[in-house]
Amino acid sequence: MSPRSASVNEELRRRSRERLLQAAVELVGERGFEATTLGDIADRAGSARGLVSYYFPGKRQLVQSAVHRLMHRTLEEALEREPRTTDERERMARAIDAILGLAHDRPVLMRQHMAGLLQGEGFVQCPEQRRLAELLGETIARYRSGNNPSDYPMLRALLMGAVYAALVPGVPMPIPVLRTELFERYGLDWELGIPPEAGTPRSAADTDLSRFFATDDRSAEEHNGEPSDAQPSRRPNSSTPTHRLNASHDEVSDSPRRAPGR
Repeated sequence: MSPRSASVNEELRRRSRERLLQAAVELVGERGFEATTLGDIADRAGSARGLVSYYFPGKRQLVQSAVHRLMHRTLEEALEREPRTTDERERMARAIDAILGLAHDRPVLMRQHMAGLLQGEGFVQCPEQRRLAELLGETIARYRSGNNPSDYPMLRALLMGAVYAALVPGVPMPIPVLRTELFERYGLDWELGIPPEAGTPRSAADTDLSRFFATDDRSAEEHNGEPSDAQPSRRPNSSTPTHRLNASHDEVSDSPRRAPGR
C-alpha cells in the first residue's frame, strides 16, 4: 500500500484540528471551562490526547481559539445572510446583533471566554482571532467611510463591554438595553439587523455547530485518489454519544512531531 501524499496528510491534520475546536466549544458550553479537561475534548473529537498538545499550547489557548472561530463564523454568517446587503448601516447592525446574540444564546461559553481574556495571556493571537478582527475592522471602516485607527478598538471594547454586562452573574443587564445603547451610539435604527422582538431564530442558537467547523468526514483519499495506510476508522457503538465528532482516520502522520512524553 503506497504511503499517503503530503496533501493527504495535511488534510487529515486540518480536520483533526477542526474537530478539536468544535469539541472544545461544545464541551465548555455544556460544562464550563474548569469542568472540561483536555482529555474530554480529545475524546469528544475522537483524537489522541497528545494530539491536543501538538496543535495547542494548553486548554486556555484551545478554548480561546475555538470561541474566536465560533464568533468570526457567526459574524460572517450574519453579514452574508440573505437578503445580502451592501448597506453599511445594516451590516453594522448585523455585526452588533451577532455578538450580542452569542451572549444571549451561549452564556456559559461566552462567560468563560470573557474570564479567560482577563488571564495573564490575554488574547490568543491565532488565525481565528485575526479573522474576527478583520471582519469587525472591515465593518466599522465601511460604516465610518474611513480608516480611523481608533474606530475598530472602540467597537471591540464596546462589544466586549456589552457581552460582559449581559453575563455578570447576579446583575446582568438586559440585552435589549445594551443593544439600544450601541445602536444609539452608532446612529442605527432599531429595525435594522435582527431586533430581539422580531422572533427570528438566531443561527447561534443551533445545537449543530458543524457548519462553523470544517469536519467533513469525507476521507482525504477521496479527493486525492490514494489509499490510506491509517488505522481502521473509529466506529461509534451503541454507547457512543450521538454528538461525538467522527474521527474517521487516526492521525498517524503526526506522530513524529507530537508533543514529548506521549
